[in-house]
Amino acid sequence: MARVVVDVMLKPEILDPQGKAVHGAFGRLGFDGVADVRQGKRFEITLDGEATEEQVAEIRKAADTLLANPVIEDYTLHVEATPSVEDGQ
Repeated sequence: MARVVVDVMLKPEILDPQGKAVHGAFGRLGFDGVADVRQGKRFEITLDGEATEEQVAEIRKAADTLLANPVIEDYTLHVEATPSVEDGQ
C-alpha cells in the first residue's frame, strides 16, 4: 500500500487569521521564541498497492481542482509507503 500526502497552505501573501490567533496563544501560554504560525490542511490518500505515476498524476489533478484553491493556496504532494501489519502498525 502507498499513501499520497497533500499539504495545502495559504500563499505567503494571504492573511492567515487562524495562524495569527494560534501565534497569539503561544505567547499567552508562555511558549517563547515563536516568530510566526501559518495554518494549513493535510490530506492523506491511501492507495491500493503501490503508487503509479498515473495515480499520482490523478491525485495531483484532484489537488489542483478540489483540494487546494490555486488563487490563495499552494500545495506540496509526496508519496509515502504505509506501514504493514507485520511492522506493528
